[in-house]
Amino acid sequence: LGASHERTILSGSNIACSLNRLQLWDEMKSLTRDQLPVARRTLGADHDLTLSLEEGLAVALASNAGGTRDGLLEAVTIMQDVVQRRRRVFGPAHPTTRVTEQDLSVMRAQLARA
Repeated sequence: LGASHERTILSGSNIACSLNRLQLWDEMKSLTRDQLPVARRTLGADHDLTLSLEEGLAVALASNAGGTRDGLLEAVTIMQDVVQRRRRVFGPAHPTTRVTEQDLSVMRAQLARA
């Protein structure tokens, strides 16, 4: 199918989710950073899969036990962008938008404590 095919990107996203669940954040971040440019180019920045990859990267940055304040800042910046785009594309009442907003609130609280 090729690296740019939606199914390939989806498979990469599924692997990234598994890495995140296994707390293999460095591997997850590396895979996601490789996948994001392909997803943006192929699917577009506002595609649900692209947004999910970005959100996953932000969660990994915020969850990483060895994470830094800079990592939290990057996570919050990514999530703010994802929340804005989810609101625009899916609407503020969409369940995924609401979950993303909640995740952003948690990340902001983490950043405030850092």
